[in-house]
Amino acid sequence: MSQSNKPESNEEIRAEYDFSGGVRGKYYEQYQKGTNVVLLDPDIAEVFRDSESVNKALRVLIEIAKDQVTERR
Repeated sequence: MSQSNKPESNEEIRAEYDFSGGVRGKYYEQYQKGTNVVLLDPDIAEVFRDSESVNKALRVLIEIAKDQVTERR
């Protein structure tokens, strides 16, 4: 039994997997602050293609909801 923590494999990393431009820990600080990943259904992702558009739509929805609560009081 090997003392190494690496799994034994006869396969080499494929040529198309080029990690030479990778930066170790690039998002470490951002991840430590907290992340919130949300998976969108395909039909929603067609309309909201980036986080900026999703955030804008949600902010509008929040304002509408606030107005509804204010009107009921």
